[in-house]
Amino acid sequence: MAAPEAWRARSCWFCEVAAATTMEATSREAAPAKSSASGPNAPPALFELCGRAVSAHMGVLESGVWALPGPILQSILPLLNIYYLERIEETALKKGLSTQAIWRRLWDELMKTRPSSLESVTCWRAKFMEAFFSHVLRGTIDVSSDRRLCDQRFSPLLHSSRHVRQLTICNMLQGATELVAEPNRRVLETLASSLHTLKFRHLLFSDVAAQQSLRQLLHQLIHHGAVNQVSLYSWPVPESALFILILTMSAGFWQPGPGGPPCRLCGEASRGRAPSREEGSLLLGSRRPRRDAAERCAAALMATRRKSEAKQMPRAAPATRVTRRSTQESLTAGGTDPKRELYPPATSHEAPGTKRPPSAPATTSSASASSSTSSSKRAPASSAPQPKPLKRFKRATGKKGARTRQGSGAESEDLYDFVFIVAGEKEDGEEMEIGEVACGALDGSDPSCLGLPALEASQRFRSISTLELFTVPLSTEAALTLCHLLSSWVSLESLTLSYNGLGSNIFRLLDSLRALSGQAGCRLRALHLSDLFSPLPILELTRAIVRALPLLRVLSIRVDHPSQRDNPAVPGNAGPPSHIVGDEEIPENCLEQLEMGFPRGAQPAPLLCSVLKASGSLQQLSLDSATFASPQDFGLVLQTLKEYNLALKRLSFHDMNLADCQSEVLFLLQNLTLQEITFSFCRLFEKRPAQFLPEMVAAMKGNSTLKGLRLPGNRLGNAGLLALADVFSEDSSSSLCQLDISSNCIKPDGLLEFAKRLERWGRGAFGHLRLFQNWLDQDAVTAREAIRRLRATCHVVSDSWDSSQAFADYVSTM
Repeated sequence: MAAPEAWRARSCWFCEVAAATTMEATSREAAPAKSSASGPNAPPALFELCGRAVSAHMGVLESGVWALPGPILQSILPLLNIYYLERIEETALKKGLSTQAIWRRLWDELMKTRPSSLESVTCWRAKFMEAFFSHVLRGTIDVSSDRRLCDQRFSPLLHSSRHVRQLTICNMLQGATELVAEPNRRVLETLASSLHTLKFRHLLFSDVAAQQSLRQLLHQLIHHGAVNQVSLYSWPVPESALFILILTMSAGFWQPGPGGPPCRLCGEASRGRAPSREEGSLLLGSRRPRRDAAERCAAALMATRRKSEAKQMPRAAPATRVTRRSTQESLTAGGTDPKRELYPPATSHEAPGTKRPPSAPATTSSASASSSTSSSKRAPASSAPQPKPLKRFKRATGKKGARTRQGSGAESEDLYDFVFIVAGEKEDGEEMEIGEVACGALDGSDPSCLGLPALEASQRFRSISTLELFTVPLSTEAALTLCHLLSSWVSLESLTLSYNGLGSNIFRLLDSLRALSGQAGCRLRALHLSDLFSPLPILELTRAIVRALPLLRVLSIRVDHPSQRDNPAVPGNAGPPSHIVGDEEIPENCLEQLEMGFPRGAQPAPLLCSVLKASGSLQQLSLDSATFASPQDFGLVLQTLKEYNLALKRLSFHDMNLADCQSEVLFLLQNLTLQEITFSFCRLFEKRPAQFLPEMVAAMKGNSTLKGLRLPGNRLGNAGLLALADVFSEDSSSSLCQLDISSNCIKPDGLLEFAKRLERWGRGAFGHLRLFQNWLDQDAVTAREAIRRLRATCHVVSDSWDSSQAFADYVSTM
């Protein structure tokens, strides 16, 4: 009897408190309600009025509300603002109550965006609070506009910061300055422990103050925090100073910026240390124009570089002489030896095994040590001038070249401004030619000749484990910086370089990866590389990567267009280095997952087979748009898989013409080690469908290890679907549990007959059936009946696809 009495006591307490605190509010709301009719506009119930009053006075009644019985508390939860709703979460769970539906409704009403269909939201509270934090930080939401967001007792940023797992910084580094400000000190401390992923999207040119704030933010979140992933997206014109700052800080290197406040977390050792002059000027860009014309057109030139080099190849030799002569004259005028400038002494971070050109003077380890020691000290005013980075392009002169920014509001950041300046730079072809050859003159040189960060003078802190660069064109300076850091970045576990316009810088990348692989404690296990062009054919590039990183577990590589090798007849273009491309055997590696996206053109099967033979641990292989000279070459690849890749479980082919490889497909379906096979848009049933389908079904009925079969985009049709139904017959030993027949021209009547056959054979639930983009809208009633019957047998995933509109779009593009 004690529990019911306590229940009644708390209920009475709730009613008394609510009545005492809402007498005035009730009288105000009841007056207009007298004239309202019943229905949606009816006056709120007394219980709801009491709940609103309690939610408005939670600062006084919070502990008492937490002690309320579950049924009463459940009615109060939707009336609370987001701060008390978040605070009461643990208590609600203990009483068997869930707030997920409330947070989902808040998302729909306040965020007004629909999550991606591919996203699986496990906790709507965390998702809402993370988005709320970002909106408040950027100033895109007004917390005073809704009572559920406004509460003077709470700080929106501080209260939501502990739910932030990933933070996105956009445009002009909005939010960085606010986060490092003293009033948000506790917010930054909370982020340091909760934030795991830091993303940069659509960055624009920023000033020195914004970069100084970003420096402090990265130091707190990466070096003293828990951030383990940094991703950069869609940066068409990267600012060198900002890009190098992000890379260097992500790699764990840190020096306080000139004039910046000392870090209170680093201790007294880092406070009295003077920053390196080279690093300060490079990372903060205090001695270079904020926005010179060369950097603004870097992305456009990166996209057309290979075409320009092909056109200017006959003029390369004289241009090289002009460039070297002008470089030597400028260096001699500064009192420096040209050879010493082009080939400086090696540092401790130079990649092992890197060969220096014959013209480079030999240096000793003692000289290297002395140079690194002196780099951390201030050079006297009478000393020789420090090496300066070589310009990639000569700055434009005249009115077009004089358009520099004086402040964040002096010039608009728009696409038109970028396009016109790029067009102005392209008018002077001679300057661009000299600049391009100047870039080529640096091939094989040490990164320090470009004035890269003096890493020996920096402190080393915690670094990230995942680095992703999506659509960020890398200039020579940026590529050298990345390679310089990669050679000793032992904590890096995953690297993604997607459409960065590497070009010939891929050779520097391979050298740095080889140096990294030789480091003790190297953790790099996943590499994702994709680009429009590559100086190496994709299979030779794959061989080079596998040789450089024998401990790699995941390799994903894609090249969209065929490679164009440099013409060896032209002096200075002797092709790729011999240590990168060779005919020697590939040593045994640890690859478990290999994904390759091929450009158009026939691929040499022996090269692919050599990679597969060395990958005995391979468990997953995906070939996209691969073309072989003959079905025999494709059969050679499949035979290699059977003999050398005994651990292979998943095999995927996409956008490949396998119409003439039906015997090879049957060979695959008889493989008793594969668990999942994908033939996506492979034109399987284009030839001899009446003969091939029964052979395919017979092979599948005898395979007891195959669990998943994906056949999207193969024009299976109703006849093919009914033939596949025989795989689940009573005399079949197949254990197939996942079937994907999307985009196969299947009509409702065929799907209904397929469902009836499965019911007749009574195989029970066999897993998942995917039906995306089929012609099920031609008879909606029959389609619904078919799906209803199928759901008694398997889990059906479908969509509402308009086949007539899709056909119209297809015809319009013909």
